[in-house]
Amino acid sequence: QVQLVESGGGLVQPGGSLRLSCTASGIAFSLYRLYWYRQAPGKQRERVAYMSAGGATDYLESVNDRFTISRDNSENTGYLQMNNLKPEDTATYYCNLWKSGTDLWGQGTQVTVSS
Repeated sequence: QVQLVESGGGLVQPGGSLRLSCTASGIAFSLYRLYWYRQAPGKQRERVAYMSAGGATDYLESVNDRFTISRDNSENTGYLQMNNLKPEDTATYYCNLWKSGTDLWGQGTQVTVSS
């Protein structure tokens, strides 16, 4: 059974850090591209970070130098390390795994940045 479970969201003060995790089961995780998206209330979903199966990365400009995407293929887990969080980072964050013919989404985890 294919399953994708996210964790790590929460409430943090501006300038704080969180690490999101996305653990997959039932798939060959290492073959998938890993994406993190976010969606704030009343806004469109936007792509925050990307990591190819080979390890290449790309980031939304507004999170560059603050967020780091990574993956541990031995644990079937992807990560999004978020540092120096800002109120505008408040959103529901979604993990996405993609390869040709398969598009998997996590359930979402809420990140709230507020003092």
